[in-house]
Amino acid sequence: MIHVTEKAAVKIRELLAKEGVPAENGGLRVGVQGGGCSGLSYAMRLETEARSRDKVIEENGARIFVDPKSFLYLDNTTLDYHEDLMRRGFVFQNPQATRSCGCGSSFTA
Repeated sequence: MIHVTEKAAVKIRELLAKEGVPAENGGLRVGVQGGGCSGLSYAMRLETEARSRDKVIEENGARIFVDPKSFLYLDNTTLDYHEDLMRRGFVFQNPQATRSCGCGSSFTA
């Protein structure tokens, strides 16, 4: 399971509306890819619908799509959204990450 905080869900719904993606079918695709200063990096993009093998997580009124391979690295992760004077964006709180870079966009599992 991937958890989506209320703040992250609000931002996902805002992004979908801004891009004209219907919320009843669309969602945020989250995944893991090789690269980054710690070995693996998080990837995100809006999608109009889930793919056939995706795990679909719905929480707080937002949908997340995750491919099976990425799900292995993201299980029990919490997706949050932070906004302050220094930066704003989605933040992954991943208990499987044994090490992460300073910016939080890459990790080692």
